[in-house]
Amino acid sequence: MSPDAADGDTRLWGGRFEDGPAPALDRINRSLPVDWRLWPFELAVDRAWIRELCEAGVVTADTRDHILAGLDAVQARLESGDPAREPDEDVHTLVERWLADEVGEDASQVRIGRSRNDVVATDTRLWTLEACRRVNSAVRDLQEAMIESAGRGVDVAFPAYTHLQRAQPTTAAHWLLSHFWPLVRARDRLEDARARVARLPLGAAAGTGSTVPMDRDRLSGALGFDGPCENSLDAVGSRDWVAEVLFAWTQLAGDLSRLAEDLVIYASAEFGLVRLSDAFSTGSSLMPQKRNPDGAELARARGGTLLGLLAGYLASLKGLPTGYSKDLQEDKRTLFAAEEAVIETLAVLAGTIGTLEFDQSRARDAISPEMLAADVAERLAAEGVPFRTAHEAIGLLVRQAETEDRSLSEYSGEESAAVHPALGALRPEWWDVGSALQRRSVQGGSAPTAVRVQLDRARDGLKG
Repeated sequence: MSPDAADGDTRLWGGRFEDGPAPALDRINRSLPVDWRLWPFELAVDRAWIRELCEAGVVTADTRDHILAGLDAVQARLESGDPAREPDEDVHTLVERWLADEVGEDASQVRIGRSRNDVVATDTRLWTLEACRRVNSAVRDLQEAMIESAGRGVDVAFPAYTHLQRAQPTTAAHWLLSHFWPLVRARDRLEDARARVARLPLGAAAGTGSTVPMDRDRLSGALGFDGPCENSLDAVGSRDWVAEVLFAWTQLAGDLSRLAEDLVIYASAEFGLVRLSDAFSTGSSLMPQKRNPDGAELARARGGTLLGLLAGYLASLKGLPTGYSKDLQEDKRTLFAAEEAVIETLAVLAGTIGTLEFDQSRARDAISPEMLAADVAERLAAEGVPFRTAHEAIGLLVRQAETEDRSLSEYSGEESAAVHPALGALRPEWWDVGSALQRRSVQGGSAPTAVRVQLDRARDGLKG
């Protein structure tokens, strides 16, 4: 154990200072309660670094092997212990202190030629790459649930809305798949962001570059990066890659909040288009009849949570000077909270979607002849009536039906022609919902045939 550790001081920077930090500073400066979860990446960085020090001739092979064995022992302690409860300032200090318990003064050799600045940036990038893989996998789970449920709704007629007003008919599968494709784009964004995350800061030291002549390309490969950061000051002082990942997660959370909003509305008694399973519903402490979509409501709220985290972090980055500043320590607090919020949201929505049921009867009843008004106008246009005239004529018929409290489908022949001469061509079968759906057979349309093609594309996309 080092002399400092023996005296109860676990800091890596105590030589310059006569007194320790004030309790108030220690509380805000101490990051171990947050960054302890970086320890697997800290160990990976330490192992790669000590090997490079040996390759550069800075430490002997015996010292390298001694430290590597010590790091294995530290890993065993970390796996079985509770790192967050230790007294150290941060995860780097904790690992070195425990490494000193195992190998004595050799523990400090791992610090040669590097700084906490480039180490923490490397640790955090490694964690972020893993986090993006976890989010990607969770998105895929939700997509699979969507495909499974959409397969049950290809032939289920379903109302589509604009301005939250009944608009035109679609199918339950088409509605659900409208939330599938934003998830495809979300995964694309994450993959694209990876190129900016996967650059190695290690070797930048405190910001001006290490004095140890190591091979940073080899070091990058050993740690799974695509290559080293090009500029040492940029490597330790920039966190635009954090902001980019946070944006990708925030956009994802925003897309999920739209899905959640649909679930909340469609599961309500007023709409009744879908039914959520008991496993993803809750009850009321007062009203026994209630079935509350709490999971969907919390998922809806997470869009705001992620937006707040992103906006706050962007504000923290604004106007920072070149090089490392302690402000950047907040990246981990923000990243950890954001990933947890996204993963939980994806999990609850995957379960909700995977177990929901479509109420075919309520959905069919929600599709009224008025929702085919545009279809009928288009058919009149196909019969030679100018579309402007057809649109106006159907509008007059809608107003007449509202005045007489009748359905549009009840008008035909002379009665409809009396409303407008152009309506003399109107045929009763034009108000059939099934036929209206079949006519929407364009690529990406609502017709069951088109939806089956879309569903096959969605399945094929997940196979890659």
